[in-house]
Amino acid sequence: MKKFTIAELQEFNGQAGKPVYVAYDGKVYDVSASFLWEDGDHQGEHSAGKDLTDEIAEAPHEPDMLDAFPVVGEIDG
Repeated sequence: MKKFTIAELQEFNGQAGKPVYVAYDGKVYDVSASFLWEDGDHQGEHSAGKDLTDEIAEAPHEPDMLDAFPVVGEIDG
């Protein structure tokens, strides 16, 4: 499985046709298929290309919603 540094993850921000990746609890998810992540922005609350572990703890949904998306890697370190 691919290992992503935080700097590498930042490249997958949904801008200019790039995929939309987010990390949670050490795993990297491809959320590109979600209309809620258009252009790498999630309802003005979250940005793609980031580790959202701390942010999801405050979200109005559970982290298991990420189970609907493919895991494409892990955070290195």
